[in-house]
Amino acid sequence: MKEAMMTTTAIASRELNTMDRCDRCGAQAYVRVVLESSGGELLFCGHHARSVEATLKPMSSQWQDETSRLNEKATVSVD
Repeated sequence: MKEAMMTTTAIASRELNTMDRCDRCGAQAYVRVVLESSGGELLFCGHHARSVEATLKPMSSQWQDETSRLNEKATVSVD
């Protein structure tokens, strides 16, 4: 009897950057949600993440929240 091989795909966690945009409004994304059922990825700004958190968090396999970065001051290099 031959056993079926099962593989899973994991989305590598990385820091979100300015190129990552909210799927709702296009603002910079600070929250990444990976859906448990499909493995699909959704990106949200802080505002929209809070508005969908109660619904989506129970359905997610990963909830990457970087909203704490909103209060960080940008570093500027001086040449």
